[in-house]
This record gives sequence, structure tokens and C-alpha cells, in this order.
Amino acid sequence: MQLNVKQRGDHVATFRWIEVRCMEMLARWVPMTPETEVKLAFGTHIWDLAQHADSLGKRTHELRLPAQYSLEPASGYVRFLSDLAETSASDRRVAAFYDCLLPALERRYRDYLGRVDSLLDGPTLRIIDHILFDLARMKTEGQALREELPAVASTDAAWLDALRRHELEFTEIVVGRPAEQAAAA
Repeated sequence: MQLNVKQRGDHVATFRWIEVRCMEMLARWVPMTPETEVKLAFGTHIWDLAQHADSLGKRTHELRLPAQYSLEPASGYVRFLSDLAETSASDRRVAAFYDCLLPALERRYRDYLGRVDSLLDGPTLRIIDHILFDLARMKTEGQALREELPAVASTDAAWLDALRRHELEFTEIVVGRPAEQAAAA
């Protein structure tokens, strides 16, 4: 089923919320992460996430929402991201971000691409194509970081698998706006 304009706006606004939350998470982690190499990687990726959020925020206005509008995802997913932000060990932070969160975002963006008409939602598709390119690069840079700094590559595999499984439990994270709020937009 193709998404209508309201649903597309809700998805884009939710993706923007997630990009901002990820940016804020990395920004909180930087001062508390002892490894300079990890700080530098996170710093670069904060900028990438900010660019994604800005592009998505500009698109929200084109989809009949306020500019830079964010829509909070399902409450369970918000708790998942909040719990993830509390991760304290550098190796777990690296694994959580590069091996769980980024692949999950990539999967969610690709799912969105499969649910929209490329002609009707071409601008969003171009934004997401750029984001997907960045996510692939970010994952590659995360892998290079682990090769350069083996101490941050030693994450407990069972912990990471559990984290991935937990993220997969959230099949639909876009809750949408109530009809009256959508009508006002």
C-alpha cells in the first residue's frame, strides 16, 4: 500500500526526530569517551546526522507540516533509544551505534522507499538516497575505527545480538499525528 501525503509527512518527521536523537546521543557520549579516535569519529558523524535532520526538516514543510517538524516515534522505541544512550563502555557505544542503530535505520529507510511512489515522493527519495550513502560510509568508518583501535572492537557478541533483536521488536515506529492535528497542518 502506498503512503499518502499525511503518512509520508509523519514518516519524514519521525525520521527527523530519530536523526536528532542520534545526534544528541553521540554529542553526550563525546565528552565521556576516553579514546580520542572514537571522539573524532563520533564528532564527524554528529555533523552527518545534523545534515540529515536538516534535510528531512526542510522536507517536512513540503509535506504540509511546519519546517523542521519532528514527530516522536512509538514510546517503546523512544525508551529503546534512551536506554541505548545510557551505554557507558566505549566498545558497546561503538557497537550499538555502528552495528545496531545504523543498520536498523538503513533498514527502516529502505522500507520507506518500498512504500512510496518514486514520482510522487521523488524529493524525499533523493534525500533518503543521500542519507543511505552517508550511513554506508559511517558504517565503513566505524569498522575502520575498530581495526585501528582493537580495544573498541571487543564487544560482547551476546549483548549486541540481544540489542539487535530488541530493536527488531519495533516493527512500526511511526505513530502518526491525530486526525485533528493533521487537518490543522
